[in-house]
Amino acid sequence: MSSIRRANLTDVLERIVSGRTKSHQLHELLAWNWKAARQRTAQAAA
Repeated sequence: MSSIRRANLTDVLERIVSGRTKSHQLHELLAWNWKAARQRTAQAAA
């Protein structure tokens, strides 16, 4: 498993279990949305 897929799976499961992502926000956890959000966060931090 690639490191990006592993990071995605870990983050998605953590968000669901912790309740940080509500049921109406599940579309945000799809791989392509998750990756884009991570890139925006990384760019904002730089």
